[in-house]
Amino acid sequence: MMQQRNGMDPQDQRNFIIAMALMIAFVFLYQVIVVNPEQAARRAAQEQAAANAGQQEALVERPEVSAPGTVVVDAETVTEALAQTERVAFDVQRVDGSLNLSGPLLDDLNLKDHYRTIEKEEELRLLRPKTRLDGEVSGYSADWTWSTLEPTSGQYFPVMAAEAGWTAASDELLPGGSITLTYERGGVQIERIVSVDENYMFSFADTLTNTRQSAITLSPVGYVRRYGEWKDFLEVTEPRSSRRMGIVHQGLIGAFDEALTWRSYNNIFKGRYIKKADDNGTRAAENGGWVGLTDMYWMAALVPQQERSFRAKLDRSEDALELTLDGEDITLQPGESQTITNRIFAGAKEYDIVNAYQAAGIPRFGDSIDWGNILYYMTKGLFWLLDWLKGVVGSFGLAILALTVLVKLPLVPLYNQSYKSMAKMKKLAEPMKELQERFKADPQRRQQEIMKLYQREKANPLAGCIPILFTIPIFFALYKTLYVTIEMRHTPFLFLSDLSAPDPTAIGNLFGLLPWAAADVKAIPLLGFIIGIGILPILYGVTMAGIQALSPPPPDPTQRTIMMALPFVFMFVFGGFAAGLVLYWVWSNILSLIQQYYIMRRNGVETELDKLVKRLLGRAEKPAE
Repeated sequence: MMQQRNGMDPQDQRNFIIAMALMIAFVFLYQVIVVNPEQAARRAAQEQAAANAGQQEALVERPEVSAPGTVVVDAETVTEALAQTERVAFDVQRVDGSLNLSGPLLDDLNLKDHYRTIEKEEELRLLRPKTRLDGEVSGYSADWTWSTLEPTSGQYFPVMAAEAGWTAASDELLPGGSITLTYERGGVQIERIVSVDENYMFSFADTLTNTRQSAITLSPVGYVRRYGEWKDFLEVTEPRSSRRMGIVHQGLIGAFDEALTWRSYNNIFKGRYIKKADDNGTRAAENGGWVGLTDMYWMAALVPQQERSFRAKLDRSEDALELTLDGEDITLQPGESQTITNRIFAGAKEYDIVNAYQAAGIPRFGDSIDWGNILYYMTKGLFWLLDWLKGVVGSFGLAILALTVLVKLPLVPLYNQSYKSMAKMKKLAEPMKELQERFKADPQRRQQEIMKLYQREKANPLAGCIPILFTIPIFFALYKTLYVTIEMRHTPFLFLSDLSAPDPTAIGNLFGLLPWAAADVKAIPLLGFIIGIGILPILYGVTMAGIQALSPPPPDPTQRTIMMALPFVFMFVFGGFAAGLVLYWVWSNILSLIQQYYIMRRNGVETELDKLVKRLLGRAEKPAE
């Protein structure tokens, strides 16, 4: 009887062994099935990107260009492709690159304030000309052209021809200025004034003149083209983004009038295109909107002149994804002119920028950032609060810590009641153990006696879970916020180089003291999963274990053992989360520990920490006796 009371019975031992075996199997299977393939894919993508960077180096000195209208055919590098066309260079406030005059095509664009890696050695190239290297096609471009209606057939034909490029008034677009391009063909004269605002919006103001002897009907047509497989072209701009498809939307996005629509790249490549399209695959808007292709942080979007109708269509060929926007027709009488302004957004989805464009009249443009569906208002509001706190305290890291305090403050009374209940439950641990032993053979009577004990002592075993129900939505909203907002990308805090990426430290290099990179440690098969764990996940495990030590243990020995193992398991789970999210949870745990310890002591409960301190003091006093 004493042996059963002080140890596990055979059934409990068997359950414990099975539970531990399953947890160990889960950890190693997760490493083999998920982590190792991701690390291999990441290394391969990084090696390929490094190779491409050597072959497709950015334009430091622009090469001499050939005659207008040259068509790019199987260029192997970006430099080679750029050399095959006449171009107008631009180097303005936040972007640089060049405009291909054979379109004119916007297919060479770098973001001056954003970089591929945290070392900030290479500007992020968003748009690039079409190339074909070792049979693999790549490229990303956007442009606005015109089509004309043939009255006899009722069909539209392009006004621009590949063999006849535009004429530029100068060879460079300077900050705060514009450049004038001219084109004439088939009785249509076009004067295009190209300008770029202080951020990422290109404007194309086209003045069209009918030089025919009869009326002509014209339609603006915009294109966004992307070449290659979707996982490949996502890795070009943002390593790891293709593996975050379930976290943040990447693919088609746009607003038809005020209705936002989207379709992920994954679904597009399975043959699903624009939602609510007609039998021809097009979807119409009556009073403006926009449509584009978005990555995690970047977007190329067509913005027609607002309050005019348009139709959009998405097509996919063997090596290209083509988004087409067909704008409302205009009819010009002989000698008549009319000006239409269309725009292209090509840049970073920064919160203030996209919301400013929305305030200026582009519907739902702020929602190009994926705030989610269920927690839309919470995620968006949470970022606004973080951004405001960042302005107050000076960094997003400190803002996350301040946010944690703000989230917990309204819940202090609730937590206090919860911890008081937990203190009572901890006091009842011994009486409950006696009841379990006393009525071991009669489970129904045992449960009745336990419920009487709860009622007599006014204890509620579920009260400790109530505050968690309020913090779970905050947790998921912050999880989303950290991943989808570019303001978190490459944002450092203390030893963290990027709040949106996992903790960069590792046990295997003594958290940076040894001369090899944490990424190399984490890449070691199987072992890297264990010795690649960083400081923050370890702190999470320690603080979670501390909270468990203050909480009443489950009455069942097997459940108690599993609960003891949970901090260890979650430590590895959190190892792959964004460092900012783990920072939030560690700080939240620390605040909870302090609050819970205070309530426990106030209610006369001796905690495990108190017992440890007594044991240590007792050992220190022995020599004096």
